[in-house]
Amino acid sequence: MSAYPVDPHDPDLAYLTFWRERHLCTLTTLRADGSPHVVPVGVTYDPEAGLARVITNKSSAKVGHVLAAGAQGARVSVCQVDGRRWATLEGRARIATDPAHVAEAERRYAERYGRVPSPNPDRVAIEITLTSAMGHG
Repeated sequence: MSAYPVDPHDPDLAYLTFWRERHLCTLTTLRADGSPHVVPVGVTYDPEAGLARVITNKSSAKVGHVLAAGAQGARVSVCQVDGRRWATLEGRARIATDPAHVAEAERRYAERYGRVPSPNPDRVAIEITLTSAMGHG
């Protein structure tokens, strides 16, 4: 895997492979007071679209933090670690409520994590437009 930084739109094969393995990740958003809110999530990485996606419930704190940032989106990061290997993606998050966007996020989640998410009418997708990436391994 590359040493950091990494082009999030054109990662090397080792970096991309690491993001396709099944790993629990973290999402970091910022609260109104600027303090970090870090939670475990499943993340999918789509370098061709320049997006990372997280599925979640629309009433979650992370969704509230993203919405509070306004139309420009919230600055966030997602990270995964496996021993000495680690990878981080950073960008601007927005909330997708459109059924097609949520379905695509669910499809990618099922592909990466090997299970179809249970139905949830309150599900939304956090779509992160990637601006930078880094990692080591």
